[in-house]
Amino acid sequence: MSEHLDGMIEERDRGDWVVDKTNDFLIVSKNILPEAILKTAKAKELLVKGDVYTINDAVERVGLSRSAYYKYKDGVFPFYEASREKIITISLILENKAGVLSHVLNFIASVKGNVLTINQGIPLQGIANVSLSIETAGMADTPENLLFGLAEINGVRKIEVIGQT
Repeated sequence: MSEHLDGMIEERDRGDWVVDKTNDFLIVSKNILPEAILKTAKAKELLVKGDVYTINDAVERVGLSRSAYYKYKDGVFPFYEASREKIITISLILENKAGVLSHVLNFIASVKGNVLTINQGIPLQGIANVSLSIETAGMADTPENLLFGLAEINGVRKIEVIGQT
């Protein structure tokens, strides 16, 4: 996960991200992962981007053994890859000001995100809790960049990814 999300996702149990009946996923900050897992992710990224053409070239470039690569390759992938062509649910804490939710929805539309559900609580003490489910399949950008953009909107106090299907 990008370092830019540090602090945007609370360090608490967010539940499991169930993709199928045999795999459970967690969102973790990359600064707590062992070096071998980080290097595996980097090697996979080099392969996807076409910077290298073989696994051997990728592991040599990042300084990782082939056995470590094969051990971790099926269990590590960037956040944006996990949420491409899926539905993510986010929780937002918004200031209770006219137009804040509208700006949030307009930004999601600008990156071609499809809002499936909106649930907004009654504002209390100038703060409104909102949860959104967003289909990410047709987005023009990564879900990670969607979160960065939402965090920049005036009146958005906090964003948390609470689920993915």
